[in-house]
Amino acid sequence: MSKDSLGSRLWNWAFGHDRTIGFGLEQLGHLTLKRPRAVALFVLLVSIFCAVQLPRISVDGDLLRVYAHSGPEYDAYDHLSQTFGTFENDIYILVKTDRLTDPEVLENIRTMALDLANSDYISGTMSAFTLRKPAADGTTLPAVPEGMTSPEEIRQALTDLQQNDPMMRNLINPDLSGVVVIVFPKPEATKGNGTKAMIKDLRELVSAYQMDGVDIQLTGPPIWTSEMLTAAVGDQVKFTVYGFVLGALIALLSLRSLVGALLVAATPFVAVMWVMGVVIFAFGSFSFLTIIVTTIVLVIAFAESLFFIFNWLAYWRDGMDPYKAVDETVRVVGPASSLTMLTTLVSFASLSLTAGQGIQEFSMAGTIASLTNFVCLMTFLPLLLKLAVRMGFKAPKPSFAISAPIPVAWFVARKFGRAVAALAIVGTGLLLIPYFLIQPHFSFEDFMAKDSTALTAAENIDQGVGGVAPLYISVPLDEGIANVGDKDFEKVKVVHEIAEKYLGKNKVISAAAFTHYAESGFTREQIFNAVGDLKRRFVTDAGDKALVTGFMPTIISSEELIKLKEGIQNDIKAAGIEGAEVGGFRVMTTYATDNIVRGLQLDLTISVIVNLFLIGFAFRSLRVATATAIPNLFPILGTEAYLYFSGSGLQLTTVLSLTIAFGIAVDDTTHFLSHYLHARREEGYSHMDAVHHTMERIGGAIVAATLILCSGTAIVMFSELPQVALFGTLFVITLALALIGDVFILPALLVAGGRYFHPLGGVRK
Repeated sequence: MSKDSLGSRLWNWAFGHDRTIGFGLEQLGHLTLKRPRAVALFVLLVSIFCAVQLPRISVDGDLLRVYAHSGPEYDAYDHLSQTFGTFENDIYILVKTDRLTDPEVLENIRTMALDLANSDYISGTMSAFTLRKPAADGTTLPAVPEGMTSPEEIRQALTDLQQNDPMMRNLINPDLSGVVVIVFPKPEATKGNGTKAMIKDLRELVSAYQMDGVDIQLTGPPIWTSEMLTAAVGDQVKFTVYGFVLGALIALLSLRSLVGALLVAATPFVAVMWVMGVVIFAFGSFSFLTIIVTTIVLVIAFAESLFFIFNWLAYWRDGMDPYKAVDETVRVVGPASSLTMLTTLVSFASLSLTAGQGIQEFSMAGTIASLTNFVCLMTFLPLLLKLAVRMGFKAPKPSFAISAPIPVAWFVARKFGRAVAALAIVGTGLLLIPYFLIQPHFSFEDFMAKDSTALTAAENIDQGVGGVAPLYISVPLDEGIANVGDKDFEKVKVVHEIAEKYLGKNKVISAAAFTHYAESGFTREQIFNAVGDLKRRFVTDAGDKALVTGFMPTIISSEELIKLKEGIQNDIKAAGIEGAEVGGFRVMTTYATDNIVRGLQLDLTISVIVNLFLIGFAFRSLRVATATAIPNLFPILGTEAYLYFSGSGLQLTTVLSLTIAFGIAVDDTTHFLSHYLHARREEGYSHMDAVHHTMERIGGAIVAATLILCSGTAIVMFSELPQVALFGTLFVITLALALIGDVFILPALLVAGGRYFHPLGGVRK
């Protein structure tokens, strides 16, 4: 083939008169019809390949994977953790008891603390029973003396430690109602499924020390992540099973045929298996975000399968041979399905413009899933339908229940088209106001599983001792000696006091906190030797930086955290201390989420513009782009208005849901306009008659598809994870508003547009 002919063919594919709205991608369906055996072999091989991947399915619960490489906030946190190590992977064991001064209880807790230190998963522990304090002869002694026999002696010893030892203030409740044991997991022992095994081991270990009046609870980031992971896996199983059941039931209601419902459900089943296999092969595991992709694929596959089968049955009922009806459906519906795949793909791909490993993976997984789902629809479904006919399947009678809103919508469009169109245009314009006013919002609590016992334990620690949500302040040292000289000590002391001003007494630890021992005559070298391996959490090995650690409330809003961080930074700067850095995981996630959400909001805008342009370009008509704008902007802006007035703000998953929901919502509009133009071009209908015919032909499919989409994602609303539940809520709201846009607003706009829409797509009849 010559270069000229190749270039000519490419030009015709993209811009030529013979180009379809699917840009020729529907040729995959025609290939299935021409080479059914070869395509069947392809389907079989892909299914086997994906099925082999399924046993490897796992969900990575690391939240850092979501924020990795998201910007300077992540880089600063990563540098901080490399420099000092952090408390982010520590597990906190809260022992609540009113019998702490009982010698038997005290020794029971001491034995548990020592056993924890000997666990194969633990590199070290910090508790009142494992820490030591400087002795007069230069050696160290147990912080909690051994061999105490009376409650009075124990009370005096613990009270003295709690009031005078800075570390004990974070480990012993002031009223002696409990103690905290902090364990440091071995990084190499917690890789893969190691964290799950470690938590199980620790729970079994501490259960042996439960006794009357003693309650032992585990909390901390690894426990939170484990709960989130368990909830995410449980959600996925629930969503998949319930999604299939609800989708099949709605298909049964729509088709009034059990076999027909099974035909509709078969394609989503295969599509989900393919997508899960491909994602596992590409990424090795799901994340908290990518796991949502399978639910999205499930509902999209149901909707597209229903559209395809609705049209196939319509041709069959009109007297066409059922085998030829499959061919005709591929020819008519294939281009629209190709375009809907492209709009969904654009929505997913637009997310890649925002930095962050989690968002990038979600974008890539969604893009791959869109293509995989389309391939399944164009190969598996036509083969399945022809096989069903061969096995004796008969076309069921149409269901009028699903199509009930369509006559009402046509009546409204015909009688009140201009009023509805004007109201829709004005209303959509007004909804732009909250779109520009809404602000990002982040709350760590929204990522936690509902009724989390670990979260409750963390809040109990907040009330009693230090806390489990650290904020770090890195302070540069001028003298550069390992044990902090006088000048540097004063600098650390100033920063320590500033942190206490914002966080409260007993909520900050640093080298400046050991004044009790320093005033008793101990050198700083003796004090640091007493804390042992924890020295690195106060001063770097090189002695060039010191770390001040404060503990924030576990539950704190993004607005409060930003105010807290900026207040500390301003006071440190006002004190003349340069080069200090304030950070931590919670600080990083708050600022990174703000940046990511703002980026995703821009991605959403780009997705809307590109998709509207893509539809107009596909149909070769500016009028099409105009017709699609209002029905598809209305649901997105309406949902953002709900977020604004409900006070939820823009969150990570909310913008994701809006972007993907828009890509899916455009699908119904595309199918509507595709059938409308087919009625004008090939069936000879006038403008008004084509609108009416299109509503009658696919109106029921739009309603049924939306019901499947909404019911499938409505299950997500009951997720144990608030962020995922909100994703489902917004998805349902957006799709419900999109149904109004496609069934009521779009026909009204076409009718009210009169002469403007008469030549739509180059048809002038």
